[in-house]
Amino acid sequence: MRPQPLIAVADVEASSRWYQRLLGCESGHGGREYERLEHHGALVLQLHAWEVDHHHGPIGDPDARPRGNGVLLWFETDDFDAAVARAAGMRAEVVLAPHLNPDAGHREIWLRDPDGYTVVLASEGGDLG
Repeated sequence: MRPQPLIAVADVEASSRWYQRLLGCESGHGGREYERLEHHGALVLQLHAWEVDHHHGPIGDPDARPRGNGVLLWFETDDFDAAVARAAGMRAEVVLAPHLNPDAGHREIWLRDPDGYTVVLASEGGDLG
C-alpha cells in the first residue's frame, strides 16, 4: 500500500510551483485542474481545483475554514537543512520553527501552504540535529 494524498486548492498551478520548490519534487501531470507531484518517480501529493468536479462530484467545500482542520501534510526529507533553507527562501509562513521532536527522534518545521494547509517537514528518524 502507498498513500496518495489529494488536497483541494484554489490555484493548482501556483500550488504546484510552491510544493515543487519546497519539496524538491517534480510535476507528473501539470494543468489548471489537477496535478500529480512526484519525487524520484513516486507520487507524493495530488492537487485538485476546488471548482472542478470531473466524474466524481465536488471534493470539498471551498468556503469551509480552516483548511485541513485536523490534517497535517507530513513529509520526511533526506536533507532537512536544505528543506528548511528552501522554506526560508520562499518566505513560507512558519507555524513552528525548526525544532527537535524528542518523542519522534527527529527534527521538524511546521509551515502553512498558500491555501492554509499545515505542512510538516521532518528529518529522518534518529536525526537529532
